[in-house]
Amino acid sequence: MKHTLVARVLDEPGVLNRVASLFRRRAFNIDSLTVGHSEASGVSRMTIVVDTRRTPAALVAENLRKLVPVLDVEDVTHRPTVSRDLALVRVRCAPGERSQMADLVAIFRGKIVDVAPESVIVEVTGDEGKVDGLVDLLRERGILEMVRTGKVALVRGSKADVKTRAADMDQPTSGNGAQPTV
Repeated sequence: MKHTLVARVLDEPGVLNRVASLFRRRAFNIDSLTVGHSEASGVSRMTIVVDTRRTPAALVAENLRKLVPVLDVEDVTHRPTVSRDLALVRVRCAPGERSQMADLVAIFRGKIVDVAPESVIVEVTGDEGKVDGLVDLLRERGILEMVRTGKVALVRGSKADVKTRAADMDQPTSGNGAQPTV
């Protein structure tokens, strides 16, 4: 089983290293980890997908909360979320096949974002299954290079709804005493 954790962390050097080191020390398996700026200045947002077959998600979240730069952690696995994965894929494509390739990519609401003499770069965004589906079809044509972001997720509803639900859950904001800024 995979669980999706969302952590808000201070935007400072070494935070990603601390989180990765925690996972290494505790032998937690990371399926994907994405980090980016958030709506609050000085705060980044991490979306971490963990394999919970050996380690419960609650234990992973509890350990994350103990890190000083971590402001809060939420397991959003069973909450209604909007989640996306992005892939850029360089695939073999002769000039005479470009129209067919564009039609295939359009089925997945992707697009061709670069054209070279014997290849194209395809961009696709969506849930993991959608991205995997297109990648599987492109594999048959010859993938030359590929990069994926990993999952990013937001809980559905307005920001006020999210705050209210979090308060209703009566969970501590952080194990280190830091209060998140909103």
